[in-house]
Amino acid sequence: MSIIQLLQNNPVLFAVAVTLLSLAIGSFLNVVIHRMPKMIERQWRIEVAESGGQTAPPEPRYNLMVPRSQCPVCAHAITAMENVPVLSYFLLRGKCAGCGERISPRYPLVEMLTAVLSGFVAVHFGFSWNTAAALLFVWAMIALAFIDLDTFYLPDDITLPLLWLGLIVNINGGFVDLQSAVIGAIAGYLSLWSVFWGFKFATGKEGMGYGDFKLLAAIGAWLGWKMLPVVIMLSSLVGAIIGISLIACARHERGSPIPFGPYLVLGGLIAIFWGDAIVKYYLQSF
Repeated sequence: MSIIQLLQNNPVLFAVAVTLLSLAIGSFLNVVIHRMPKMIERQWRIEVAESGGQTAPPEPRYNLMVPRSQCPVCAHAITAMENVPVLSYFLLRGKCAGCGERISPRYPLVEMLTAVLSGFVAVHFGFSWNTAAALLFVWAMIALAFIDLDTFYLPDDITLPLLWLGLIVNINGGFVDLQSAVIGAIAGYLSLWSVFWGFKFATGKEGMGYGDFKLLAAIGAWLGWKMLPVVIMLSSLVGAIIGISLIACARHERGSPIPFGPYLVLGGLIAIFWGDAIVKYYLQSF
């Protein structure tokens, strides 16, 4: 019996394999979350210099692969043994092996979150192409949520490929039919675009960024237009609860911006797993 047949015939083994693999994916997502905003900032500097007829000063090569990960304080290069997902953090007691500087607990958190959600994808969708597609969706959503939390920015480098990938996955009805996916992408973008301009005309302020429009368009491309009300309702509800809680606890000043991307991500993740059940319950109840 081949490995593929073994995984196909043993759902528990398949879920465990996906979970363990996704720990390494979570480690890579930490790199994406940390480096992609810096890469975009570098590109902006080059474009600004070129638009002014100047040449940007040369900088060391910097991308998702180069240079090797290192401590930002002492520049200690992270060895392979120090880069084992989750385990290395606890073996090092959350400190750099070079200088003893505290390592943010968010690194193992992202790795564990990625593993848990990926394992749930494997359980929910089983051994299928939908599992492979849903894993890509979940991994992209995790990266977007944490990048937005750090920078108030949702990079086109992730949102736009995610949108097109959703349409491709649904060409043959992966999660929804292609027509629903196309309408979902259009409606997702225009719904928040309309809210943005309505709020701006009413207050003179910008209530959200264009990245939010593109993210909801991507979610619509994956899950179809029928899931958009569910996603918007869930993200708005969770965002309001957390925002009010932060203000009440004096951890966030009234009027200070709060990134909306993580709430859209949460709404999208809930919808891909339980969206159909939520819609069915709502229709039966009302």
